Amino acid sequence: MVTPARVVIALCLVTPFVAMLWVGSYARTDPQFIGIPFFYWYQMLWVLLSTALTVVAYQLWKRDQRARSAAKGGASR
Repeated sequence: MVTPARVVIALCLVTPFVAMLWVGSYARTDPQFIGIPFFYWYQMLWVLLSTALTVVAYQLWKRDQRARSAAKGGASR
């Protein structure tokens, strides 16, 4: 069953892949950040963003599973 929470989970997990696979959007050296070319700091920024998005997706998944379990009459974990 597709729920709004699952759509958000999918977007959280797919967004980093799309951002990294779209190389043309970050294949440049400017603007630099503390002397680091854009190409490198953009990728390092996505390491942090991917972590945050994965945590959000996991929390939403746990909440969705608890709601589904409660709706079926089972015990929540």
